[in-house]
Amino acid sequence: SRAKREKTLPDVLSKEEVRAILSAVVTDLRFWCMFSVLYSAGLRISELLALKPDDINVSRSLIRVRQGKGRKDRFTLLSKPLIKKLTEYRELYKPKVWLFERTPGEQFTESIVSKRLKAAAQEAGITKRIYPHLLRHSFATHLIEQGTDLKIVKELMGHNSIRTTEIYVHIADTFKSNIKSPLDDILEEDGV
Repeated sequence: SRAKREKTLPDVLSKEEVRAILSAVVTDLRFWCMFSVLYSAGLRISELLALKPDDINVSRSLIRVRQGKGRKDRFTLLSKPLIKKLTEYRELYKPKVWLFERTPGEQFTESIVSKRLKAAAQEAGITKRIYPHLLRHSFATHLIEQGTDLKIVKELMGHNSIRTTEIYVHIADTFKSNIKSPLDDILEEDGV
């Protein structure tokens, strides 16, 4: 018999924590745009680094993900306010092959992006473990908290199964719950 895999819920950043990370890199347009696209679109780090300039559809506010996990193409969201910054970025850096290039024609590595994200989180005073996929988890959770249909989140994330997407419902439910603990009444009555 096979050992059962531990079922753990992924961590999620709050919107305030995402804002703090972006504020920490506001003077570095490349990383500000990279982190914003990761979160805005719910991308995997490999998908971000594989983006080409033509994958950004400004008129429809969409990002085309080519050959994501499972060798599937999909479209996902592009934040409308982010378009202005991306335009500024493209005018300044003039990417040739890849949307985000370390040097002309050369992709950033996952390691470089990951290290810069950790440094930004540290600057922002965030103590939890930070990694690029955390922005993807946060994207899905925040969409569900906003009331976005699970099937739409599944498509945006590029999941094969709705069951994969459902994990974010468990995370979102704990954050959006308005149910009071029974202890609240007891402690409030006791003046605690």
